Amino acid sequence: MAPRSRKRASRPKPRPGSRRGGGGGDDDPFFESAPKRRRGDRDEDIESEDSDDDGVAALGRGFDEDGDEGGKEDEDEETVGEKKMRIAKEWLKKVTEVAKRGQEDDDEDENVSGGRRVAEILQRKQLEESGRKRREIAARVLPPGPQDGFKVLVKHRQPVTAVALSKDSDKGFSGSKDGIIMHWDVETGKCEKYIWPSEDVLVSHHAKPPVSAKRSKQVLALAASSDGRYLASGGLDRHIHLWDIRSQEHIQWNAEDRTYMNCLYGHQNEILTMDAFSKERILTVARDRTMHLWKIPEESQLVFRAPVATSLECCCFIDDKEFLSGSDDGSIELWSIMRKKPILIVKNAHPVSCTDLNSVDNDDESPKAQSWVGTVAARRGSDLAASGAGNGLVRLWAIKPDSKGVEPLFDLKLDGFVNSLAIAKSGRFIVAGVGQEPRLGRWGRVRSAQNGVAIHPIRLKDEKEDL
Repeated sequence: MAPRSRKRASRPKPRPGSRRGGGGGDDDPFFESAPKRRRGDRDEDIESEDSDDDGVAALGRGFDEDGDEGGKEDEDEETVGEKKMRIAKEWLKKVTEVAKRGQEDDDEDENVSGGRRVAEILQRKQLEESGRKRREIAARVLPPGPQDGFKVLVKHRQPVTAVALSKDSDKGFSGSKDGIIMHWDVETGKCEKYIWPSEDVLVSHHAKPPVSAKRSKQVLALAASSDGRYLASGGLDRHIHLWDIRSQEHIQWNAEDRTYMNCLYGHQNEILTMDAFSKERILTVARDRTMHLWKIPEESQLVFRAPVATSLECCCFIDDKEFLSGSDDGSIELWSIMRKKPILIVKNAHPVSCTDLNSVDNDDESPKAQSWVGTVAARRGSDLAASGAGNGLVRLWAIKPDSKGVEPLFDLKLDGFVNSLAIAKSGRFIVAGVGQEPRLGRWGRVRSAQNGVAIHPIRLKDEKEDL
């Protein structure tokens, strides 16, 4: 019996008013023009890729027309997404201009070479941001001129214990022993004060009751989020307080629901300083004379031990493989992730002169509090570092490549105990939190010092070619 052949179902003919077909007079022109318009847009995009310069210029013109950027709108009306887009466009334009200057002598295949140059710059920047490539800044630092010096930007009543800069280094934050937190502009010095909420509000934000009759508001550490929205402060009240940078208000944050949280155990005494870098790793030092590198995803740690009779006071990342620390005996140590002992120890990094001894009120004659290295800082991913103590100097250091050592660059005069340092992302200025007393106690006192935040410019050569 022969199999029956199947007949293909015929499709119904489109009606005159149907939108699928094109046989009626009532067809909607949108469905005919839209595919062509989309193909035309794709063709225009493909053609624009032939010239990187034309594409960047056209993209910048289109953004200026659509987003009304470039100073036409007030900064308050600009959204976060528009601001990020504007900054990205400006930075890409600057990279393209640098690429043009580097290729202006080569006329052949200018577009291809210019695009390659832009790709190389972007790749180098990405490696520097991640800490896999060290940016060489120390060799470009020029000696400070006679007109250069620390300028007091913000004044505090009590010694400043912590300073922090935003990611773009245009805004700064400072905290002092009396619990005052200031938010200030780097260029103008205009500052705003954060207002602490009442005890009832803190309790409503799930703060634990104070140990003593009154809650201590002394600030010991500050950190700003990378998106510029939040500021975290820590102090003697055993709490981490979160602030909204835009409104300068204390906020409630449910860390159990919104963030990853874990307790890391390993130190045998109180932790003095901590730092973080691009990877999910934390560096801490404590009074147990150890420094720990915590690997958060792996839930593991590396322990680095200080020399005998040395207590580590501060630490900071240089890149993802090297870090720096300061000790109470006046030494600076360079560490590598490959060794559990210091690669290099700079003895007597902040010597004390007879003049400094006479100007400091110190009951304990040995050791001298003003020689303790109270803070170290580095321009992340570069070879430029700095250290501060109470001997009246902030010292700049050059970190040699391949863990070969540390070289002193220049000394910047600053009277008082330098309790905190921060170097700008551009490397063109350094901010110091200074006070009459050390950060964690009252072992010495410099009466001639002024409590506040001081800023010092760092002049670099070949700044025009720098990004």
